[in-house]
Amino acid sequence: MTTPHWLSGGFRPFFMLGALAMAGSVLAWIPVYLGELEIPTALSTRDWHVHTMLFGGVMAIIAGFALTAVSNWTGRPPVAGRELLALVGLWLAGRVAVSTSALIGADAAMVVDLMFPLALVAVFAREVAAAGNYRNLRVVAVVAGLGLADLAFHVEARRFGGADYSLRAAVSLVLVLVMLIGGRIIPAFTRNWLVARKVAELPAAFSRLDTVSMAACALGLIAWVAFPDARATAAVLGLGGMFAAVRLYRWRGLATRSEPLLFMLHLGFATIPLGFLAVAVSILAPGSLDPAGAVHIWTVGTFGAMTLGVMTRASRGHSGRALAAGRLEVVMFALVLLGAAARVTAPYADGWMTHGLACAGLAWALAYLLFAVGYGRMLLLPSSLP
Repeated sequence: MTTPHWLSGGFRPFFMLGALAMAGSVLAWIPVYLGELEIPTALSTRDWHVHTMLFGGVMAIIAGFALTAVSNWTGRPPVAGRELLALVGLWLAGRVAVSTSALIGADAAMVVDLMFPLALVAVFAREVAAAGNYRNLRVVAVVAGLGLADLAFHVEARRFGGADYSLRAAVSLVLVLVMLIGGRIIPAFTRNWLVARKVAELPAAFSRLDTVSMAACALGLIAWVAFPDARATAAVLGLGGMFAAVRLYRWRGLATRSEPLLFMLHLGFATIPLGFLAVAVSILAPGSLDPAGAVHIWTVGTFGAMTLGVMTRASRGHSGRALAAGRLEVVMFALVLLGAAARVTAPYADGWMTHGLACAGLAWALAYLLFAVGYGRMLLLPSSLP
């Protein structure tokens, strides 16, 4: 039986589903926030919004990347066909269950929702173990951590009416994954691009500084999850942000300005140290910087920029297209950064705050819709079709 093209690699269905989930969750959130739409979920409206983005959209994009990358890491055939279709079905079932949990029951929704991360971790771990590629078990561990954060999210929301600790844990785990994967692919892609252009000064090789940077950032995030208002947490976050900034500087990002597809990865990663420093400031001086706005530097800026950057590059590379950005990619990335800037500054717009939040959401959602429209054919249909 011939495998449908859209099931020939994990990035094909999951990048498309992730983009639609990211856009849809925000487009639905705007009328929910304005009180014009009610979703039959047992979660609070904020928690539904957060869960749909983190464990829906972001998790789908992580799945698409991981299922595709693991084949390159292990040399094994890609997860495809019926097995991939089953994973897609579990993801869709989880999204429906969470959004209708007031009707089917919170416990039933939790069980259905958790089936996808459990299955994803099992498939991912099987592929890594079968090839003896144990170095990448770190990535499996982070994805498994996201599954546990999803479980904690349901339990905390059910018991306390809000999932604050597990929300921070999920954000932190996604950040760790971005720093882990970004720290591998961004300097490697940059090195290859610069070598091809015979540039002598190349990105710094992985060194102890990278390890110290990751450790400082991880320690800061752990402190933030457990003690979000402590001044000591702010100090560790600030230290982690400075290390992350130095780490990024060593990757020679400014030298890639002429290639937007690569430069956008550097810009996306730059929002990580910016977020660390902003969250630290919001703890030390909450009156000067809105804490929720500071966190959105990560959730809107980092997650938006890095997911779009990875999806566009991986989609083009695995579909035989040139690794170069056109107007579409530049517009998508600009919209994500515009959405992030609008979301961070909206609380300071006085009577215009609601309008600022709506504009931020619309810009951010439009970026993902443009990806779905611009890359849908590339992802889902054979390139030989007219």
